[in-house]
Amino acid sequence: MSDIIQLLPDAVANQIAAGEVIQRPASVVKELVENALDAGATEVTINIKDAGKTLIQISDNGCGMSPIDARMAFERHATSKIRNANDLFCIRTMGFRGEALASVAAIADVELRTKRMEDEVGTFIHIIGSEVKTQEPAGISNGTDFKIKNLFFNVPARRKFLKSNSTELKHIIWEIQRIALPNPNIKFSFVHNGTSLYELPVTSYRKRIVDVFGKTLNQSLVSVKEETSIVKIHGFVGQPKYARKTMGEQFFFVNGRYMRHPYFHKAITQAYEQLLPPDTFPSYFLFLELDPGEIDINVHPTKTEIKFENERDIWPIVHAAVRESLGKHNVVPSIDFDQRGSIDIPVPKKSGEGVRFPDIEINPGYNPFDTEKSGNAGSFNPSATTYREKKNLENWEDLYRGSQLKLKPEDQEPREEFSGTKDLYAQTREQYSGKKVMQLKQRYILTPVKSGLMVIDQKRAHERILFEQFIEVMKSDSVASQQQLFPQTIELNPADAELLKSILEDLLSLGFDIREFGKNTFVMNGTPGVLDVSSPEMIVEKLLEEYKNSPVDARSKVKVQIAISLAKASALEYGVELKQEEVDHLIDNLFACGTPNFTPDGKKVLTIISTDDIEKSFLR
Repeated sequence: MSDIIQLLPDAVANQIAAGEVIQRPASVVKELVENALDAGATEVTINIKDAGKTLIQISDNGCGMSPIDARMAFERHATSKIRNANDLFCIRTMGFRGEALASVAAIADVELRTKRMEDEVGTFIHIIGSEVKTQEPAGISNGTDFKIKNLFFNVPARRKFLKSNSTELKHIIWEIQRIALPNPNIKFSFVHNGTSLYELPVTSYRKRIVDVFGKTLNQSLVSVKEETSIVKIHGFVGQPKYARKTMGEQFFFVNGRYMRHPYFHKAITQAYEQLLPPDTFPSYFLFLELDPGEIDINVHPTKTEIKFENERDIWPIVHAAVRESLGKHNVVPSIDFDQRGSIDIPVPKKSGEGVRFPDIEINPGYNPFDTEKSGNAGSFNPSATTYREKKNLENWEDLYRGSQLKLKPEDQEPREEFSGTKDLYAQTREQYSGKKVMQLKQRYILTPVKSGLMVIDQKRAHERILFEQFIEVMKSDSVASQQQLFPQTIELNPADAELLKSILEDLLSLGFDIREFGKNTFVMNGTPGVLDVSSPEMIVEKLLEEYKNSPVDARSKVKVQIAISLAKASALEYGVELKQEEVDHLIDNLFACGTPNFTPDGKKVLTIISTDDIEKSFLR
């Protein structure tokens, strides 16, 4: 039998490698911009068309390449960054494996123009599908210019699985953010379909964060700085009151490289313990610097997962640095004994001014030596009780606090020391008032049914109601829009602005009246009539956060996904106390829905605790 194992052709091997390194247009942007930084560029321009599917152009003013280097750069594992295996454990550059250009050239139409400062002319190379079409001298300026056209043109299966333009653009913006934030000393320009999304000048770290994410973030930033023999940490964290419901502004960088690190993320979240509103995430932008020999960045093709040699030692440093910064900015209550004057001691303002002493209640008739209860003077008098006995008589009802048998419901008042007491009294009042529906912990609605006790999640119930109302609005031709008395201006970061533009037409069909008003700015004139909106700007921000994290991309399902995201963003929050008529109205509307049991994204809205289960719990 003949041999069956054969070497793959270079073109096929490059396409397989491209599947690991180049997952989407954002991957190309990441690799090429990182190469520009390694080349010493101080200015980088990114020009994108159709979210990178048609064109990705990266231009820089770096050192450029010679004709031989330009040709060798497209060979697999050809790199100027490392010479032996030991170099892998002391990497200070962004790229180093020499796979990026070979992978890109295998699946796209690539044009390279590059020139070194000392050369009189530059080099032009044209490669399609790993096949070199042209290599010739060219008159160009110093630096390097890449044009990547028709990505995945020869791998139609991969191109078919690319997402919508808005989704792919979102990923490109994320990659640019991850590169721009740790490099404020470099100027970045980003243009999509002829529209400038980012113009980031050379600046400070704080100003770069504000330029990327918008001016509204500036007021929430708290500086962090810590230097130890193990690691140096600097950057910013967000104040708890500005925390968001979804993640998106959490960034770790080590030696200028973006990384994901759930272990260090936990160190930060624990530093915010008991400071954050429920189900929210703080913003943070932390830059770690340490010896490159103590980290391994070659554990994942995208180089975003980094292994630390001493991560258990770094964890408490990160935690303490964030906690200390929050304390210094009066976010965390603390007592600083190093600062004088932190405790105010009242002193008389004028000479001779007296100090008011605390009042002390005493019983002048008390005689500790009177042991005989007789009718003599100073003896015990049943009609004249002592101070302590009087207070005990006044508070005797506290002995029966929480008992349904000793006090009438209207006389009971909740005791905050016991968290369950307030709910117990609420239940008691409902039972005595004859109503069969009640709200528990401002989160659940309880009502008896034939088979037991029904428990309804009030927020999820409201989501289902709003979702079906939005679907009906989409089906109808007439859309009721409630005009705002004072139109609101909404300023978004470039990523959110592009996302809002992509769904603006669908929002108009739902009853929103939103118009573009300059760069990354919108004016809201009206909201859907089915919503009771007190803060339209907050609704839009929540909608975008929900929509960014939705998995749906098919155009036919976009409207449904927008309705889901809007319902989740507009539904009443937990912790809202509802009046009895509001509870009744919510239940009536819920059971008028086509699918009352589940939210639009499939979460359970209600459950029933059977009478048998309740009875069994008392037999234990």
